[in-house]
Amino acid sequence: MDRTDLRILAELQADGRLSSQALAEKVGLSTAPVWRRVRKLEEDRVISTTVAILSPEKIGLDVIAVAAVSLEDHHPASVREFDEMVANRPEILECYAMSGQYDYHLKVICKSIKAYEVLLREHIMPCKAVHHVNTSFVLRSNKYTTALPLGE
Repeated sequence: MDRTDLRILAELQADGRLSSQALAEKVGLSTAPVWRRVRKLEEDRVISTTVAILSPEKIGLDVIAVAAVSLEDHHPASVREFDEMVANRPEILECYAMSGQYDYHLKVICKSIKAYEVLLREHIMPCKAVHHVNTSFVLRSNKYTTALPLGE
């Protein structure tokens, strides 16, 4: 990957809907080479997908929670059950296995605190692997980005 690839990636992170022609103009190449480079970045899975990023508030998703989860044990069946529960819950946006005091951190988005409480009571806590959940609610977002630092 060279500097031109990094410039292409930076432009696509800023606006994934750029046409090949507009992208070519921004990075100083003609359309065909830019198109080939983008296809190669996709084939190499540097670009994993292209999506629309929605505004949660505009669609009624006003509550963001970070749930720190401790498991009862780390038996493969327990972990598998937890992983399956996480994969099947659309409210859980991100799940990270962690070092430290908690085994996992979940980023959850819901319409309300009541909706979060239902998720916790009916889906997370019934999971046999779950021992303890400590939830913090986001009061304000100071920074949110999906753009990765490319270190040009």
